[in-house]
Amino acid sequence: MPELPEVETLVRGLQSILGARIREAQTLDDRLSLPADALRDAPIEAVTRRGKYIVIRLGDRGDFVIHLRMSGRLRLDRSLAEIPYTRLILRLDTGQSVYFIDPRRLGTALLCPQGFSPKLGMEPLSDAFTPQSLAAITKASRAPIKQLLMDQSKIAGIGNIYASESLWRAKIDPRRRANSLSAEEAAAVHEGIVGVLADAISQLGTTLGNGISDYRRSAEAGGSFQNHLAVYGRENEPCERCATPVLRILQGGRSTYLCPSCQKTETYRVRRTTDGVERDNPRASSIERASLVRCGRKAGSPVPAAWPSDCIPPRGWEKTGHSLRK
Repeated sequence: MPELPEVETLVRGLQSILGARIREAQTLDDRLSLPADALRDAPIEAVTRRGKYIVIRLGDRGDFVIHLRMSGRLRLDRSLAEIPYTRLILRLDTGQSVYFIDPRRLGTALLCPQGFSPKLGMEPLSDAFTPQSLAAITKASRAPIKQLLMDQSKIAGIGNIYASESLWRAKIDPRRRANSLSAEEAAAVHEGIVGVLADAISQLGTTLGNGISDYRRSAEAGGSFQNHLAVYGRENEPCERCATPVLRILQGGRSTYLCPSCQKTETYRVRRTTDGVERDNPRASSIERASLVRCGRKAGSPVPAAWPSDCIPPRGWEKTGHSLRK
């Protein structure tokens, strides 16, 4: 957090500063090293978004680029509670002030005199992002589809929340290898991405809590898409499609939410840990992997301790009671 919809909402809220000039740049955090003289009297020609970055175009001065990271926000107002967490203030000749508020101090603010040209992937709300272009991206990757969607060098702006929500809409298991998706499935993922991002922007983003680090679109209000989340943060609550309890797993150390019933599954490697959370396990044996598929196991099922008696053994293996041998 924040992801593309939250950044887009903040960018839209800054459009009133177009045409103004920066009278003063006041840095309040020694972690930010900005050339204040380079910003003074700079014209604000545009405020745009690239992925999760806010880009303020300053004409021949270059681009002023803010990355909000986990808890940042860039707004024209701030609450009393946010004052201690204000890291930068841009004072404009119009009398307005732009506040960079960042409780966790992870955000960055950089002046790019030659312009901002990051190595980012496609914009998922651009005309260039089509079902065909997404299919080409997936076919070139063996990564799990959710982690591919979050790879900013492939698609810019999607994070943990909207990756989970997009795949739920597409009925795709987030652990599936990206290159295993058919053209039809890639088109469903594309529709899920575009739909969930548009819906989240219309709801002014997602605010998951009431803490000082949680996203706020203004000093007084957050977003409201959290009221429309289908799976994210809803572990053990019923799926909106089939009423199966939502499952939480860990992928790359981060929570992933899915419906184990209506999101399609494939062969995947898992292990069950003592805390009951399912994690990817690249060292799972071929017997464990085969048992999940051949026994019709769904996502979230524990790996069986022994081979079930009603399962057909994989090719090359012989069943002896509840055990297997080659």
